[in-house]
Amino acid sequence: MRSYLNAILLAALLLGLSFCRNAEKQEETLHTEEIVDSAKVALAVEKTKKTAEHVFNSLPDRGEILKLVSENKLEYDTQILNEPGNVKKYNTELYIALNLGVYGSDLSVAGVFDQTQESILFLKCVNSLAQKLGVNKAFDQSMFDRMEAQRDNKDSTLQIITSAFRQCDEILKQNNRPATSALIIAGVWIEGFYTSCQIAKNTPSEGIVKAIISHKETLDNIIVLLGQSNLSKESQFVLNDMTTISGIMTDVISDKDNLKYTYESIAPADEAVSRLRSKITSSF
Repeated sequence: MRSYLNAILLAALLLGLSFCRNAEKQEETLHTEEIVDSAKVALAVEKTKKTAEHVFNSLPDRGEILKLVSENKLEYDTQILNEPGNVKKYNTELYIALNLGVYGSDLSVAGVFDQTQESILFLKCVNSLAQKLGVNKAFDQSMFDRMEAQRDNKDSTLQIITSAFRQCDEILKQNNRPATSALIIAGVWIEGFYTSCQIAKNTPSEGIVKAIISHKETLDNIIVLLGQSNLSKESQFVLNDMTTISGIMTDVISDKDNLKYTYESIAPADEAVSRLRSKITSSF
């Protein structure tokens, strides 16, 4: 059994992938009376870019979280990750995108902690879902080869996975699919937050709870991103549920007089993210 707290940092690092730049491609031919609408579109694109910057800037320092992992000496537990066997059951773009994010986070967990066989399984899951979305070029054997070559360097492993998601983003951007990109990044965050809460439940640590609470800012930026991405009606529950989690976290943070950095403080958020994560990973 090896350390696995890195779920929180892995998800956070992947959240800096700037998926939200995909709104740039618009209709080029506009009638004269549509000029005002065009200006509105340009403003929306600029807001989306700023959201990407906010997501990136709200990430915790990589070194600090690696230190947190080391200090707590936690154990790797594959049971809290998504079952690789589920991958064949995701067949709609909504659940393919969400679980690509989920498995991407799980791949990071396995890779950073030298779980070679499980890394292979999660990489296959990521590649399978990426293929269904038409972005499998970003997640191939060469990516795993690079991870294997850098297995003793956790920082490099994370960079390799992040680079693959950036390439995925670029492919989706070129195909004008901002909603799909936003759902992937939401899946990454959801899995990271869920996994982190499971860790906090079993390991009393103020540092872990503080790290979880620090994800509120990133969550709010992703909510803005989802809201700007023209989600389908079917996808709306993701935005709604993440907004609910944000509200719960707001209540936790605003009650400064009674705020204690214990699992009990974040238990309601854990319950909410667990329900959302179940909707995502168990919807066949």
